[in-house]
Amino acid sequence: MKTVFAWSVSAVFLSLFAAAVASAHCEIPCGIYDDQLRVRQISEHATTIEKSMRKIMELSKATPVNYNQLVRWISNKETHATNIQHIVSQYFMTQRIKPDVEKYAEKLSVLHQMLIYAMKCKQGTELENVNKLRPLLKRFEDLYLSHNHK
Repeated sequence: MKTVFAWSVSAVFLSLFAAAVASAHCEIPCGIYDDQLRVRQISEHATTIEKSMRKIMELSKATPVNYNQLVRWISNKETHATNIQHIVSQYFMTQRIKPDVEKYAEKLSVLHQMLIYAMKCKQGTELENVNKLRPLLKRFEDLYLSHNHK
């Protein structure tokens, strides 16, 4: 009888714990991350991508081509574009933007466009792609940080 009671109590506590975890919108408790910091990180990644693109174009024209440095700058560009994609998708789209917030669809649209331009930054050295990323980030910042999202 005591075993059945212990199992029942355990099941109730596990159910309550699971319900609390399931209703949370963050992977870990809110208040740990800094939304403005994430926006600044995306901006810094965009600046790094632009610098990398410029260095790739410069190194590609050199004679002889320094392939080691060229590959390092290409890898750097890829890494920072991936970092943008990670912050946008894993942080903002997964954890922070909830379906019941104001301007939900517009926020998702801007974030999706940011993902596309980060991907395009990986595909080449066209500065127009990183230049399109910056106003999208500003638009998202205005949409997101100006409204209550919690």
